[in-house]
Parts: sequence; C-alpha cells; structure tokens
Amino acid sequence: MQNGMHTDRERCVRAVQSKDARFDGWFFTAVLTTRIYCRPSCPVVPPKPRNMTFYPSAAACQQAGFRACKRCRPDTSPGSPEWNQRADLVARAMRLIADGVVDREGVPGLAARLGYSTRQIERQLLAELGAGPLALARAQRAQTARLLVETTPLPMAEIAFAAGFSSIRTFNDTVREVFALSPSELRARLPRNRNPATTPGTLALRLPFRAPLNPDNLFGHLAATAVPGVEEWRDGAYRRTLRLPYGHGIASLTPQPDHIACRLTLSDLRDLPVAISRCRRMLDLDADPVAIDDQLRTDPLLAPLVDKAPGRRVPRTVDEAEFAVRAVLGQQVSTAAARTHAARLVTAHGDPVDDPEGGLTHLFPTPEALAAVDPETLAMPRSRRTTFTTLVTQLAADAIHLGPESDWPETRARLLALPGFGPWTTDVIAMRALGDPDAFLPTDLGIRRAAQELGLPSTPAALTARAAAWRPWRAYAVQYLWATDSHPINFLPV
Repeated sequence: MQNGMHTDRERCVRAVQSKDARFDGWFFTAVLTTRIYCRPSCPVVPPKPRNMTFYPSAAACQQAGFRACKRCRPDTSPGSPEWNQRADLVARAMRLIADGVVDREGVPGLAARLGYSTRQIERQLLAELGAGPLALARAQRAQTARLLVETTPLPMAEIAFAAGFSSIRTFNDTVREVFALSPSELRARLPRNRNPATTPGTLALRLPFRAPLNPDNLFGHLAATAVPGVEEWRDGAYRRTLRLPYGHGIASLTPQPDHIACRLTLSDLRDLPVAISRCRRMLDLDADPVAIDDQLRTDPLLAPLVDKAPGRRVPRTVDEAEFAVRAVLGQQVSTAAARTHAARLVTAHGDPVDDPEGGLTHLFPTPEALAAVDPETLAMPRSRRTTFTTLVTQLAADAIHLGPESDWPETRARLLALPGFGPWTTDVIAMRALGDPDAFLPTDLGIRRAAQELGLPSTPAALTARAAAWRPWRAYAVQYLWATDSHPINFLPV
C-alpha cells in the first residue's frame, strides 16, 4: 500500500465494490448524490462509480460538506497505518493530534513540539490529508463526543467539555453537522435494552483492528513482562494504569475475535481520546497485517512461521519514557529480575492510585521522580546504575524526548551516545517505544537462536544482510522469530 491511495481512483472503486475491510481507514468514499461519506467496507449497495469521490481523511470529507454514514460508522474505522510506519513531519503531526496535543496546546503547541512553523504544518497536512490540524482535531472531538453519547449516561453538557469542545453550542453544531443527528437523537437511536456504563468515569468500548490479529505474542508479551502494581493479567484481560494529561486512568483490554474489548476508568473524562489513542498504539491496532505478512512471506524460511500464525503485532507501550527505563532495568537479566527491579521502583517512587478491582496500586514513576533517586539504593551493578541515572536525568531535563513526535534517527543517535546504550537497547526502544516498524535486533539471543534453528544466518552482520529483504517490517519479523521459542512472552496466558 502506498501513501495517497485516495488518488488512485480505479483501485478505490474496486475496493468499494468488493467491500474490502482491509482498506478501512486508508481512504473514505464520499457519495456526491447523498452527501454522505463511508468506509470502503460499507454494507450498503455501492454507489455508481461516477457518484463516488475519495478523500484521505474523515476530516477532509467533513470539510467538503459530507456527513458520516449511519450504517458503516466511518468515524470508527481503524486509523491509517501510514502514521505508525513513517517518521516524517505529517506522520509525527498525526500521532500528536491523536494524542490530543492540538486540543491542549493549540496549533502553535503542535508546531513547537515538531520544530516547524504553523504555516509549514498547515500546508503539509492540507496537501496530504485535505484538512489542517484544527479540522483533524475537530473530527477527533466529534468521534469522542459520539462515543460518550452512546456509551455513558452523562448529561450532554458534561460530554461537550469532556470531548474537548469550548461550548455546548459548538458541540451541538458539530455533532449535527458530522452525523446529521443531534446529540440527543444519537442517544435515542440506541437499543432500549442497551445499558450504558453506570460506574462514574468508566467506559466500555470496542477497539477495531484490521484482520488478522494474533493475540498470543501481543498479550503474552505484555502479561509476561508486567510490572506488579502497574500491570496485571486478570480474567482474560490485560490491565494497566495510565498517566494522562489531565489525571490518571486504568485500562482493561480483552482480545475478542473481531475487536479488542476496552474498559477505561478515568479520573478526568477529557483524557478519553488520549487513553484510546495510547491503547491502540500499545496494541499496534492500526497496522496493516496483510501487507506486512505478504512481504515477510517472500522469504521461504519465514513463510512457514507467518502461515502458521499470521497477524502478529509488535507489543508497544503507553509511556515511552517508562519503557526506556524498563529496557535499561532489563539489560542482561531475566524477565523476572527486570520485573522485580521495576516493582521496587514503583513501590518506592510511583504515585499511588485506587483500583476499584484491586490489583493495581501505582502509576509508573516519572523521570523527574527517578532522577531524584539515590543511585546507591539501586540493587544493580555500578555500570548499569550509571546508565540508569544518566537516562532518567536526560529524560527529566527533556534533553532526550521520547514521544509520538520523536524523530527516529535523531532519537536513536542521542540514545546511542549515552553510557551503557548499545544497539540492542536502542533498537528495542525504537521498536517498542518509538514504534519504528523496521527496528531490528540481530544481536538478541532469542533472534540468533531462532535464526540458527531455521537455517538463517546467525551472525549479526550476515543476519542483517539477509533481513534487508524484510524491510520495512523487520520489527514484525522479530515477533515471528521470537515466537519459535517456548518463552511465556509468546503465549496468551491461561
């Protein structure tokens, strides 16, 4: 798949006529006769090709005066895979918009984080997505509003401000314009037997994804490496605490055949879109597994692994700085030892939270809290203490910033310059925290063992040369190679 697919009219028409769900989120179909826009897999009879026009984003459809289809709900499509596989300005901007930066800091705040002028960002987003940052953020607000209307019993005034609208009037006008229904009409359309969440601050929703999705290594990895107090596996769900812009939250994520069941408990409902965005990123739900697996299958030694269990995702994180700290704690020790080190830091320096279900007790400590820790209290070799203290000091001072807007090559270079940071630590952070889909770990013991078993080259240099054919999806190849081992990270907990 390539950037700008909406300009390939013939291909878009074929996708709509075959109702191909794989293209949901890649582009949107606007119907000139009805003034409605749909996802490619919309179940209604496809319009005549001459009545179709195509847009790269829901925001562009809305700006052009089209309303969201009530049948296929295009606002609930998985996100475009583009923003998770690219590191250019537009992709970094889209990741920040999804993280709520425009709502909290405005377009100037977005520009400051990216190091570009507001005019440059406006121009590039408009050229590629047909909408500027304000329109894209508005489309996200509309989606959040609909979610709150349909899944909570909250009064409309509370929903308006929780979704990020500056006034109830703007909220009403936007919802009516985007969905062709007022907020109260949206709620009235719900089935009578449907009971919205009644626990204050708790929401139940579905996170869509592109099939196939193999949950084994995804949830297996998160559960096997879970830090006590911050994360747990309970009753078929991965649960963890979230540090969010306006407060904190607890996410409970359960794999289902056609979606991820998500339950969020938030101290401030304004954090809803950010919490959803971070959970989606952690579970890599916007990936295009068909494109990834097709590429990896071209290697005859990888093909059997892909065919056996297609749709593997890269388990990522909801907090990039947290993951970097945990990567250092995990250097040259077992998974169990790394969890023990992290749990001690959490108990001593994490912020306590209340979990209605028990089990979760803290938020992971901030870099600022960890930078104040006396290094002599850390039960680790002196060289690793130096690595740890240097990292948290740099993170606390914002000298190294790990976030959705990170420039991958620049961040890699900054990490490699730190004491104790070699290629393995840097690339595991690039893969799981920064989200680089092409990060590769040729020196990893598990990867080298798998390579040897499969008949792939097992020396780092030779394996890297062979892996050139897997680009730009080498992080996914890592998941398939790791899965040849019997380590708990590869299995859904029983």
